[in-house]
This record gives sequence, C-alpha cells and structure tokens, in this order.
Amino acid sequence: MTAPDDDCANWLIEENEDGAPGAGLSGIDQRLWRVLIVDDDADVHAVTRLALRNVSFKGRELELFSAYSGEEGFRLVRDTPDIALVLLDVVMETDSAGLVLARRIREELDNQIVRVVLRTGQPGQAPEQRVIVEYDINDYKAKTELTNQKLFTTVIAALRAYESLIMLERSRVGLGKILAGATNLYQVRSLREFSSGVLNQVSAILDVGADGVLCVMSGSAGAPTVVAATGGYANLADNEAMPAGHPLLPAIVKAFSEKQSQFEHPANVLFIATPEQHQLCISVTPPWPLAAFQRDLLELFCQRIAAAFDNLHLFGQLRKAQEATVVALADLAEFRDQGTGGHVRRVQELSARIARRMQERGVADEELTEQLIDMIGLASILHDVGKVSTPDQVLLKPGPHTPEERRVMQTHAAIGRAILERASLMVEGVSYLTYGAQIAGSHHEHFDGAGYPEGLAGRAIPLAARIVAVVDVFDALLHRRPYKEPWPYPDVVSYIVQRSAAQFDPEVVAALLDVIDIEPPQPAGPGK
Repeated sequence: MTAPDDDCANWLIEENEDGAPGAGLSGIDQRLWRVLIVDDDADVHAVTRLALRNVSFKGRELELFSAYSGEEGFRLVRDTPDIALVLLDVVMETDSAGLVLARRIREELDNQIVRVVLRTGQPGQAPEQRVIVEYDINDYKAKTELTNQKLFTTVIAALRAYESLIMLERSRVGLGKILAGATNLYQVRSLREFSSGVLNQVSAILDVGADGVLCVMSGSAGAPTVVAATGGYANLADNEAMPAGHPLLPAIVKAFSEKQSQFEHPANVLFIATPEQHQLCISVTPPWPLAAFQRDLLELFCQRIAAAFDNLHLFGQLRKAQEATVVALADLAEFRDQGTGGHVRRVQELSARIARRMQERGVADEELTEQLIDMIGLASILHDVGKVSTPDQVLLKPGPHTPEERRVMQTHAAIGRAILERASLMVEGVSYLTYGAQIAGSHHEHFDGAGYPEGLAGRAIPLAARIVAVVDVFDALLHRRPYKEPWPYPDVVSYIVQRSAAQFDPEVVAALLDVIDIEPPQPAGPGK
C-alpha cells in the first residue's frame, strides 16, 4: 500500500555531506552482503537501490533483493541463505503485513540473526514504542526521516551487528565441531587416516569445503613429508616429500623453522608441536583471509589434536609390538615343521582376502566385523602354534600316521587354544591373540559337526576358524608335505567344493572361489 501523503513519496532526501563507506579490514569472506527490501511501492525500491548503489562495508558490496508483499518477503527470507538485513515496510497487503512478517521470520523460520529494520510512512498505524516492545526488530524508522546519510548509518550498523552475530554463531558451531572431531580422531588407527580426519575437521571449522587443505609433518631429516592431502592438493598425497618448487613450501618451512603458525594469505600454516616432540603442519588456502575468530578456532583445534597424535603414535608402536609377538610365535611353530615352509604366510594373505570378500558379498554374520577383517590375517598365522607340543617323531613323520599318532597330532588344536587364551587374558579387549585362540582351537572343526576337538557345528564354530579351516586345507593340498605330494590345482578346487556344507562353511567356500577366480594361487615346487 502506498503512503497517502506527499512526503512519503519523497522520503529519501539527498545530502551532500561527506561520508564515504569504509573499506575496513577484510571480512570473514568476500561474498556480498545480502539486503532484502520489502515494500509494496516500486518507487521505494528504486530510490533505496539508488541510495545504496555504492555502499560497501569491510570491502564487501551489497546485493539487493526485492519483495513487494509480506508473503513474497517470507519466501525470499526462507529460500535465500545469508540475508543480513531486511528493510521492511509495515503497511502492505494488510495494515500489519510487515509486523506479521517480522514475527514469522523469528518464530517460523527461527532466524534470530537477520537484522530487521521497520520503515513506515504511517507511524500511527504501528506506534514505535509498542512495536519495539512486542516485536523482535532491530530498528524502527519513519520514511520521512531517512536521508541518504541516515539510511547509510542504519544499514552499516545493521551489517556490523549481523557480522558479530554470525561470528558468534560460527564460533559456537566451530567449537562443537572441534569437540566432536577431536573425539572421533582418537578412534582412527593409521597416521594417514588420522591426517585425513584432521583435514576434514579443519575444512568443517573453516566452512570452506575440502579444497585447498594440505597436511604435512616433519620427517626425521627435518624435511617436510606429505602425510595427507585433499582438494586441489590431493595429488601430493602420493609424494614422500613436498616438491621443491611448490608454492606452499616456503610458508611450511618457515613454520617448522620458527615453530609457530604462519598466516600469510593465501598460505596459512598451522604449526603443531606435540608433548612427545612430534611436529606437524597443516596448510590451509581458503579463498579469503582468515578472520581472527577462525584463527583462534584452528589454534584451539591444533592443541586438541596434539595429544591425539601422540596417542596414535603410541598405539601404532604397541600394535607393532603385538604383531611382532604374533609373528615370533608363528615362526617358532613353523621352525619345527620345516615341511610347511611359507604356509602360514600364504594362509595369512588368503584369509584376509576371503574375509573382505565375504563383507563385499553382504554375508550376514554378526562376527564379520571390521575388527575381524583387520585382524584375521595376522591372527591366522597362529593356527598351528599348538604343534610346539607335538613330538618330533609324530610331527616330522614322512608317512601316514597311525590312529594313535593321529590322536597325538590332534591335541595341537586344544593346546594351541589354551596357550593363546591365557595370553589373550593379559590384553584388555579383543586382540590378535583372541582371534588366534579361536582359530587354533577350532580350525579343525567341521561345518557338519564331524570335526575335532569339540565337534562344533555351523555357526557355533567361530567365523575366524571357519575361514582358516578352508584356507588351511586349500593351501596344504596345493603344496608338498612330508606325507604327501602336491595335488593338481583343479583337484584341490574340486575337493573344496565337494566338502562345502560338510567340512566347510558354504559362504567361506563361495568367497574363496571368488578370490581364486581373480588370481589363482600357483602350486609350489619342491622345497617351497
């Protein structure tokens, strides 16, 4: 609705006072400030656009949107992100359309950040004191009092308030991401996984996407070594060291040498020194200079992940020690049984491939977890550790065993399980020794219950043992043993298939066939 008196048509009076818009420091980004004009008078839109055509704040110009009714204004605020200011007429399609829109913005859209300035040509329709008290608006102006200078002042004040609220909100969200992200990082196991997680969290905190983020660490010789890279720098992830002529290298070297972060747009380098004297750098190249609050958030995040990196490094060392122990036990068992040379390593590789393939096939088994897939390969090499107790005259006999010798040989399953179970109790949680005990004790059980030592059947046999049961026989038949010559490859495959659902789990056999169809293992010659 157009205001009835003539003054309303000339509400914006030109002034010649000097008052150029300030350029200020760089803002948190270089996008335009979005301002929405809601008024049913086309002349008001035209004059407002003319008055604000050269206005900028902190180096960012205005992007103006127009709506000619309260309902249209609501849709624009709802569907257009980052509107900073709404210049809102009160009387439009109804006498209170602007007031209704102001309330809907706060209540229906739950937008508490956009600044709302009411402009009216009929102050009597909505008295200022009542409106200010009853509606969540930020300013109230009569159109007759708005000169160019006063409109400029109103807009800049609103944008400054909006920017402060945005920074507070981004700080709040960023802190939440830091807390959640730092917690999640403790759950990863490899350094590359950790580094990739760090990059993703930095991208989330900055709200700039994954592009332009690089993570490096200081190598033993002091040279920056690439650990993980994302976005435009993803190709660097395959490099051992930063290329000599890379544009980020000088800032990274400077951060390492001075042992402090460098913020030199576009290359921002965060330096992290951990309590255990490890050194990391994260290089970030967002499209605009980082605001102070973003720098503070990143520095806080770096403090949080320093301890996580040390813990990850310690975890890696402990894991390597555990792996070395497992390998030593397996080597000890195989050392006495020279006729099986290389058997445990082949079992290790094939068991891991079958477990992964079962997951890819969608096998529904609650034991088929990422933890089992991760550990079964190394754990499988312990399957015959109980043979350390088998007498040489039985273990190394070149021909078939007698029934009594066979009973002695079969004791290795229960003995191996007992040894590994006792050891696993010394380690909290599930470990290689846990799966090793299951495998050692049950890899001679049959799916139909006809195996030993306990006559377990079906899924009562641990999944890890069901997998190794197939692999152990498959590899043993393919290779020479003191008591037998190697079988032809087709005969081995035929035997495994024939024993499916009797001796072997059909799901494991199906996965084995998938794996060997891709890359059939070759029988070894004498001494292999």
